[in-house]
Amino acid sequence: MITILAFVGAISLLVVIHELGHYLVARRCGVKVLRFSLGFGYVIYSKRFANSPFDKAQGRGTEWVISAIPLGGYVKMVDEREGDVAPEDLEYSFNRKPVSQRIAIVVAGPLANFLLAVVLYWALFIYGVPGLKPVLGEVPPGSPAAIAQMQAGETIISIDGETIPSWHELRWTLMERSLRRGSGQDQQDGEVRIEAQSASGARLFHMLDLSSLEAKDLDGEFLDKLGLRPYQPVLLPVIGKIAEGSAAQLAGLQEGDVILRANGVEMAHWNDVVEVIRAHPEETVRLEIRRGETTLTVPLVPQSVIESGNKIGKIGVAPQVDSQVWQSMFTEVSYAPVEALLRSLRKTWETSVISLKMMGKMVIGEISMKNLSGPITIADYAGQSAAMGVAAYLGFLALISISLGVLNLLPIPLLDGGHLLYYVAELVKGSPVSEQAWEIGQKIGIALLGMLMVFAIYNDINRLVSG
Repeated sequence: MITILAFVGAISLLVVIHELGHYLVARRCGVKVLRFSLGFGYVIYSKRFANSPFDKAQGRGTEWVISAIPLGGYVKMVDEREGDVAPEDLEYSFNRKPVSQRIAIVVAGPLANFLLAVVLYWALFIYGVPGLKPVLGEVPPGSPAAIAQMQAGETIISIDGETIPSWHELRWTLMERSLRRGSGQDQQDGEVRIEAQSASGARLFHMLDLSSLEAKDLDGEFLDKLGLRPYQPVLLPVIGKIAEGSAAQLAGLQEGDVILRANGVEMAHWNDVVEVIRAHPEETVRLEIRRGETTLTVPLVPQSVIESGNKIGKIGVAPQVDSQVWQSMFTEVSYAPVEALLRSLRKTWETSVISLKMMGKMVIGEISMKNLSGPITIADYAGQSAAMGVAAYLGFLALISISLGVLNLLPIPLLDGGHLLYYVAELVKGSPVSEQAWEIGQKIGIALLGMLMVFAIYNDINRLVSG
């Protein structure tokens, strides 16, 4: 229920903001708006308002409706291209407005989405964004981080002079630097300058080489390839939580049980237990545990789960965690209103640019089309972020709003970017695009969007099936 409500709420807000951008600028330009619809298909609710002088001059107000399929919306304006227009409404027709006004009306929708993202990020940066401190864990030998002489326990302070307050910002900044290097911009030798602080408080400087990263690496956890892993406190092999109906519960394990051995091998850390369980899906694993003063042997069969294309075992347990130790690993980043606004503008811009670059690399095949997500995945993320709290949900809304704005600006007929393409052509040639060219474009747009939707839904279903 949380997932459904979070998804419907997110889509409704983003669509209303987008269409409101079109609506307000259309009204400002003197275009008659017949209908403002949230959703498509059968009309569930309809209401007209005719209280403004503009509406009264036109004879009737805009019809505001809620439709049955909540996966979009539209603003229907008077337009001779879409049907007959009464003589008294011709002056209010969209197609009779100057091309500059038509461009403004079309651009207003995506701009409204970008503006929403700015407002959401601004609120988040003032309120405070929780994050994991950028403290390094074990650095694998031979990795770029090891070659740069980075060591476990160091806290990353900045990258190329840009402050890094959290692990999320570390990942985001390195992704942006990698994409910049890939696009041929000035990134000397593919290296970034990292300022860090050792556990003893000494300031350190490293030159981290990103040249080993390929575009396809950005699909997943590319930080692993660089040898950058977050620090994690040592977890002892003590059971903290047990999932309902899990293999561990069925076998009789209890919270507080200390796992001494698994298949005869001594377990010193929680990760030792995880490795044994993962390596034995659907195979009997014998755990030797200590419960109070008693030592027991518990056989159990890990459930088989597909993860990243591999079959692994899981028993449905989580470790016992010292809350104070874990809380010390997190930080909350907040800024004064003016700085928060500047950072929100920058965040929105950088996210938009990265989204465009990732889309471009998908088109040329450098990044897998598996990164396309459809409504099922978006709904899942909406539910997860809502469950994590207000800040996570607002961050999700901002990211999706930017994605919607960027997507709508793509030069694909049927999208806002496709209409902009027609109007730019009109500016160049001095006359509107022909009806035949318009119809051909519409058909191409339908085909392209249909293919994208098929890919996205296929990826959604594949994620569900493969786990």
